[in-house]
Amino acid sequence: MLISEKVRNLALIREAETEFGEGLNILTGETGAGKSLVIGSVELALGGKAKSGIIRQGEDEATVELVFSLSDDEEREKIRTLDIEVEDDDLVIMSRKIKDGRSIARINGESVNASLMKKAASVLIDIHGQRDQMGLLAKKNLCAILDRYAGDAVKEPLSDVKDSHARLRDIEDELSSDISDPDELRRRQDLLSFEISEIEDAGLADGEDEKVEERYSLMKNARKMTESLSEALSALSGSQEGNASDYVGRASAVLSGMSDISEKTDSIIGRVSEIEALIGDISVEIGDALRDMDFSEEEFAECEARLDLINHLKSKYGRTIEEIYASLDKKSEELKKIEDHDGYTAGLKKRYEEEKEKLKDASRILSGIRKKAAKKLEKNMKEAMEDLNFENIGFEIRVESDEENLTSNGFDTVSFMISLNKGEELMPLEDVASGGELSRIMLALKTVLADTDDIPTLIFDEIDTGISGRTAEKVAEKLSVLSRRRQVIAITHLPQIAAMADHHFVIEKTSDDQSTETGVRELKGDEPVEELSRLLSGSEVTEAVRQNAKEMLSFAESFKASL
Repeated sequence: MLISEKVRNLALIREAETEFGEGLNILTGETGAGKSLVIGSVELALGGKAKSGIIRQGEDEATVELVFSLSDDEEREKIRTLDIEVEDDDLVIMSRKIKDGRSIARINGESVNASLMKKAASVLIDIHGQRDQMGLLAKKNLCAILDRYAGDAVKEPLSDVKDSHARLRDIEDELSSDISDPDELRRRQDLLSFEISEIEDAGLADGEDEKVEERYSLMKNARKMTESLSEALSALSGSQEGNASDYVGRASAVLSGMSDISEKTDSIIGRVSEIEALIGDISVEIGDALRDMDFSEEEFAECEARLDLINHLKSKYGRTIEEIYASLDKKSEELKKIEDHDGYTAGLKKRYEEEKEKLKDASRILSGIRKKAAKKLEKNMKEAMEDLNFENIGFEIRVESDEENLTSNGFDTVSFMISLNKGEELMPLEDVASGGELSRIMLALKTVLADTDDIPTLIFDEIDTGISGRTAEKVAEKLSVLSRRRQVIAITHLPQIAAMADHHFVIEKTSDDQSTETGVRELKGDEPVEELSRLLSGSEVTEAVRQNAKEMLSFAESFKASL
């Protein structure tokens, strides 16, 4: 649920904070007060395009912050799968700062890109304006709407279709990349044979590259290391007078006569003995290291040649020995295909036909589920549109199948067919409905989908375009019904819709000699009556108009109580 919106220095808004509530949130205001700016700021915060001049005149930056509350485990899981950390308060704070033509988007304090912002927004909120309706109800999107309505029943079959289609595309790619020219096949065969022999003849062992490189480094630095190790060995235990071993040995002999006199002297004797033993161990290790330095020029040349070979193979076939052998396996497999090219292509074509039949079978199952769901959605949509004052409505959902047109979505084409007047032929929705009718159709669809659509907040802009009277009352009732299951935020200029508000906000524009500002505040007490009166009559509000407004509010409260 959208808890609050904070806007600062955006167009006419200097600073505004709106706290939304559950149920139906209505925003009204005078023409030109900036009603659409409030919704526009929400879209901006969620990753929408920042238009030039959006920052308030005289300011250098604008910010919008939205605070959402997660209400269930499913919402939390969807947000967490986007790698967004959610604290114990279950809040998701999304903000956008616009400055110097650039913007910074954040979720819970972490900078994010626009793509992630939009993905998170799709979990939390759904915005519908008149400009979106034709796109959403376009023919290419109708199948997705039907699948959303079908819900869990369609998930596994649709997944099977997508997986099968992906496998079919892989086989198609393999067929299209197959070499058929005999001369090219021979050239490729010769090259593969050479490369396979080159790798196999090298006889590389796992981890050999690291060992050879270490041995080469040792040999390359042998002279310097030999001199240093010999000098160290001489200082510790060499034949010259006064090496460390002799001095420590004398100290140990002198101290041995003090054994068992006191704990302190015993501790000293023990530590000197440890030093004596440690010098002996180090001397042995240095001796071993010196023996490793004992190699011939021939051995050095062999090591260098081996390292060159390994690095040559790495430059051609992979960065590691493991990758080189993976390349060998791939080349060996390709060589087998070329050596039995006819058998390979025949097998590939057979696999293609088999997978194509599997895709058709999976698509048939999916199509059957869609056609069953279409009948239910058709019935529910017709009822919902009748509730929205569509009289004599004709509505049909057609699911047409073409088994030769196989896609990752199956082979179905979905059409919403509608007739708005009795006796008229059913026509595609996009060819018939006007803007106002589309708004009501969209509202009907959102109401029907409310039980399967799990987006917690819906925003409607221009939902009341082209309607009035009884139709407006029906739209108001439908919005109220929808808001019992989802938080709904709607901008309207119709009193019938405003009367249904659970939370009524007014958008006001004020001016002085220097500037103009737009603000938002929630109406309290008798203020909803005054705002409804203004919507009913315009500038002149009489007692009769106020009484009419009170009656509308009373009717609305009775309707909401009946839900």
